[in-house]
Amino acid sequence: MYIFGVLNRNMISNTCKYGIRAILYIAVNSDGEKKIGIKKISEDLNLPGPFLGKIMQTLAKNKILNSVKGPHGGFSLAKAPEKISLYDIVKIIDGDDVFHECLIGVKICESNPEYTDLCPFMGKSHKVREMLEKTFKEQTIGEFAKGINSLDEFLQI
Repeated sequence: MYIFGVLNRNMISNTCKYGIRAILYIAVNSDGEKKIGIKKISEDLNLPGPFLGKIMQTLAKNKILNSVKGPHGGFSLAKAPEKISLYDIVKIIDGDDVFHECLIGVKICESNPEYTDLCPFMGKSHKVREMLEKTFKEQTIGEFAKGINSLDEFLQI
């Protein structure tokens, strides 16, 4: 479906996508307690290390990741992967406005809420936004990791 492709590319920022990929990488490659260094994560995911480090620190400050400094340091999940939803990550990095603002960027309803009923797109897109928000809240890192681990071949995250 073309509209989903457009939403997927533009709905969340690259920063948020990097965060999701890094958390998924940790969930797939860690036994729960094992710390994985930022250098290993950035190399394996082909992401810029310093930028990814800032994202990871933000996720650690928000209790999604544990962070340990030093030669044996790195990152691990702060809670079970089944308890981390995509919504949690999006809300921390991009905020939840992505699920409430106009999908095509028309701002007339924002400044004039009385026009909401007159906007032909608002009525139709409201259900799509609700569905996306529900999907992001229900989809967990644990479900993703389980799916990836069940494959017989390497999957590039």
